[in-house]
Amino acid sequence: MRSRSIFRINDTCPVRFNDALPASVDVVVIGAGVIGMCTARYLSKRGLKTLVCDKGRVAGEQSSRNWGWVRTTARDPDEVPIALDSADAWAELQESLGDGIGFRRHGIVSLVRTEEELAAFDAWMKVAAHYGVDSRLIGADKARELSGAPDGRWLGGIATPADGHAEPFTAVLTLAKAFQENGGLVREACAVRGVETEAGCISAVVTERGRVRAGAVVCAAGAWSAMFLSNMGVRLPMLTVRNTVARTSRAPAFFAGSGKFDDICIRRRQDGGYTVGCDFAEHFIGADSFRNLASFMPSLGGGGNIAVRLGRDVTQQSFPRKKWNHEDVAPFERHRVLNTVASQNALRKMRERLAKHIPQLADLAFEESWAGMIDVAPDVVPVMDAIPDCPGVFLATGFSGHGFGIGPGAGKVMADLVTGRDTGYDLTRFRFSRFSDGSKMRPGPTL
Repeated sequence: MRSRSIFRINDTCPVRFNDALPASVDVVVIGAGVIGMCTARYLSKRGLKTLVCDKGRVAGEQSSRNWGWVRTTARDPDEVPIALDSADAWAELQESLGDGIGFRRHGIVSLVRTEEELAAFDAWMKVAAHYGVDSRLIGADKARELSGAPDGRWLGGIATPADGHAEPFTAVLTLAKAFQENGGLVREACAVRGVETEAGCISAVVTERGRVRAGAVVCAAGAWSAMFLSNMGVRLPMLTVRNTVARTSRAPAFFAGSGKFDDICIRRRQDGGYTVGCDFAEHFIGADSFRNLASFMPSLGGGGNIAVRLGRDVTQQSFPRKKWNHEDVAPFERHRVLNTVASQNALRKMRERLAKHIPQLADLAFEESWAGMIDVAPDVVPVMDAIPDCPGVFLATGFSGHGFGIGPGAGKVMADLVTGRDTGYDLTRFRFSRFSDGSKMRPGPTL
């Protein structure tokens, strides 16, 4: 079956966002993915002059390569309030910005085959009840009806009707256009090489195209965040994994929402096909793998399905770390868009699992396949915080594959942190200092 592994947003695409660099702004956001653009949107709404810089293209990496899910289902309990608000924000964006957002509340279901998995969902129902999430347990008959798989395949599952999905290919681009139309500045192919300080506080950023004075910087650089911060002398224990995704040809709409059917995941698309993914990811061993091994030990064996591979991960630095000056070409400038090749092993697994669990899609062609590099924190939840030793620098990264759906809520959190407002959430779980203050790491869910 044919499968084209050339992703539509890459470093050969024309630059579409090319605003002139101003002499000064209130805030510079590094990274034009969903987190960066949502942060910029809320900063602009608060009256702050904001510039978004990206080394490559808007949504060039994981923000356009993910599954598109907007979910509260089975999230870490501390993420749930932000996820609920994010779903409402996606609905508002759909209404105000149109169908480039592609948001639909068609629900998310997850079907399971073991008593252990069913018990985990039963535990989640207590979290759902606490926060008012409309999740409900479903039985084997309903699970069979949803998947089309034979009797005896499923013990049951969980459904959350208010969850939904948006369209990664177009959603962040739509956000960027709206932000720009409302006076925000966006510059593609413009890497931020570093920051300057005065009296211990941020005073400017130095980009490859020039210097811009700023009172605050938000690093939302995804898989590149750790590398950028390391040049500032800040250690962020983070690793990346490759996740492969495919798009099927058009198919009857037997299932309108998004679902995890044991170890295969699907989402109904606007173009009439289905996005297909699976709980299989690959980590390429590099120097950072060894640097961060101790930090990731509590999460090893925590239910994720990650294969370790030999290969090159350009987001990792070598031994010893190489620093660069503001006049130097930064390492990430050599990789404008991380256009990772789809894993043939993952595509084979998808084929096998579709045939086993979702027979309606088993014979459909994969029209496209692609991969993205996911920024993973040791406890599988993000960092959303100011960096204590760098006044004026804020960090939003490590969303561990769950960032697209929670993007609007995370953007509001970051805008509130930058402006000194009360976020309305308990952010203790997402503090930067958890990696160094001796607290015990608590791995979050891996769905």
